Amino acid sequence: MDQEDRIALFLDYENLALGFRDHHGGTAFDFRPVADALAERGRVVVRRAYADWSYFDEDRRMLTRNHVELIEIPQRMGASRKNAADIKMAVDAVELAFERDYISTFVICTGDSDFTPLVHKLRELNKRVVGVGVEKSTSALLPPACDEFLFYDRLEGVEIPPPRARRTPAGAATQEPRQAVQAAEPQPAVEESVRDVEALAALVAQTVAGLQGSSGGEVTASRLKRTLLRKDPTFSESDYGFRTFGELLRHLAAHNVIELAEGPAKGDPEVSLPEHGDRETAFGLLRSVVADLAGEGGAVALSGLKDQLRRARPDFSEKKLGYRSFLQFCKAAATAGAVALSWHPDADDYLLTPQSP
Repeated sequence: MDQEDRIALFLDYENLALGFRDHHGGTAFDFRPVADALAERGRVVVRRAYADWSYFDEDRRMLTRNHVELIEIPQRMGASRKNAADIKMAVDAVELAFERDYISTFVICTGDSDFTPLVHKLRELNKRVVGVGVEKSTSALLPPACDEFLFYDRLEGVEIPPPRARRTPAGAATQEPRQAVQAAEPQPAVEESVRDVEALAALVAQTVAGLQGSSGGEVTASRLKRTLLRKDPTFSESDYGFRTFGELLRHLAAHNVIELAEGPAKGDPEVSLPEHGDRETAFGLLRSVVADLAGEGGAVALSGLKDQLRRARPDFSEKKLGYRSFLQFCKAAATAGAVALSWHPDADDYLLTPQSP
């Protein structure tokens, strides 16, 4: 138990519940998915929800059954009512951060950007901050401020009702049955999902390369996940169809994007980039494309060269190999002896010439 994170949960209930209802056809907010998500992250020792509970009779019963302490904010006129709830919740969170050193994580359930200064202050006090909000009603300023941000709509157990079909006016002309069926059938988004996984592979490889370059030490799966969340607090492997982060890493390893080895702790493998294989193949591809374009004794400008490589190999991506830019990839190829690379002021560009294998 001593190794578990202690979590304090604060719910701006009016923002969260009404935001979900407004954007999902009046569907009632369910606290259980939030509780389940936090149970996977540590031990919740404080649960508080702030609202004028005279407006949330059914919700009050549901929260009480889940052992949430209800903080009453009486109804007031205008913006003062909203500010009263925000100020009370912020003061309580900061007070708890000072009084309870053992609480390591604060979960702020709201989509309101007014809580961004609270998030910054908690992180300044060396607390980890997790945000929870409804996707369509969350301010764009809030997620980047958190260590991790969970969209309530995407949590396991949240049921999103399908959009209601539009009613056809009685006097409107009816289409042919076959045409109507064809129009109603959604087009598969295979290309989009493939692009997403490709972008994810590039992000993971680039992150591993950055961690290896900055520290020189081993990169474990847990360290990699923390870094990905620092880059994008809304990152979740489930958005790409993977149940766990380990499953995602095994998928990338099977596609030779990364390599996995036994790490210092069980269940926390070491992650590295392949030293051979795709990288050497990519260097060879660059050499052959430059040789074809340059001809005998010629040189090829860096500008536009990446497009030529993609014509020869459509899935080429220097980021999947761990390079931040195409120029960095070409410099690595030059270091490996695949090409020669030099800056030419007259051309105002880098020029590449092929080297003998």
